[in-house]
Amino acid sequence: MITTLRSIDELKEAKKALADLQDSYPILCEKFVHVAGLTRSLQLKYQYMGCLIMDENSDDCLPNIPYSSVLRLYKREVKMLKNDEHIGALKELFQSFKETGYAKISLLALGRSPESLIGASSIK
Repeated sequence: MITTLRSIDELKEAKKALADLQDSYPILCEKFVHVAGLTRSLQLKYQYMGCLIMDENSDDCLPNIPYSSVLRLYKREVKMLKNDEHIGALKELFQSFKETGYAKISLLALGRSPESLIGASSIK
């Protein structure tokens, strides 16, 4: 129970941090929501997206996409996000909520409520 309360509090803090980011850098957030939505639409792992954004090793979460053109398109969209002059603010948010995870942060950005993400540890 205490873990659940801590988790919901952390998710609420992440949601607030995303709202603050939106207020400060609306174009950056628009690009992030676009990439997060594309990640969902292509059924890629949010962990893969996060690793690309954060310049981390993505070998453990490489997508199984049969068409290299789709992956090239996806990486081009991620690169456009990473080229935003304020990308450091998003990276800082990701770093601050590392334990929350890229998936839950992405789902919050896409409009999910913190309460809906409790126990959703199977989200990648």
